[in-house]
Amino acid sequence: MAASAQAGAPPVAPPRLVVGITGATGAIYAHRLLQRARSLGAETHLVVTPAGVLNLHHELGLERREVEALADHSYSPGDVGACLASGSFDASAMVIAPCSMKTLASVAHGFGDNLLTRAADVMLKERRPLLLMVRETPFNLAHLRNMTAVTEMGGIVFPPLPAFYHRPKDIDEMVADTVERVLQTLRVPGAQPMRWDGLRANSGS
Repeated sequence: MAASAQAGAPPVAPPRLVVGITGATGAIYAHRLLQRARSLGAETHLVVTPAGVLNLHHELGLERREVEALADHSYSPGDVGACLASGSFDASAMVIAPCSMKTLASVAHGFGDNLLTRAADVMLKERRPLLLMVRETPFNLAHLRNMTAVTEMGGIVFPPLPAFYHRPKDIDEMVADTVERVLQTLRVPGAQPMRWDGLRANSGS
């Protein structure tokens, strides 16, 4: 009886992720996140700012079309009438990777002046997960206050700081683990960050 009921149940929709890319350093995180989200079956909706396009080319040698090809849907930042601008668009979560301090400030103060920041504002008002991979160092007081404001509104501030306790072999491994942690935080099924089982277990003693 249970088996027949399960067989007749509607299929579970894949996670629907909004992905934003800004001009902060760390374009590799966005590239890896889009690749991994696709491999996990997530539906991705991409917005890349003009500075994000420049940085993708500078850091990774990628053109806009190559990155957009990794997403299921892509939008211009100026397309403020796109579906992402409405709370009726049922996104599972949103991540801005990397997130510049300018974009952080816009989100913190509700300046939905382009599709990226408007989509972030929608996530906050609809009480849906919004994760910002903020990239800057050191932080000044304005940065800290903006991160506090976003956190108080329900957003997740996630600086892409690599973990070293599992002794990563190279940069790719550090980036991959950070992306897995992001996807796990956003409850994407199948995400597998490196797990810490305790000092004794990891030292083999």
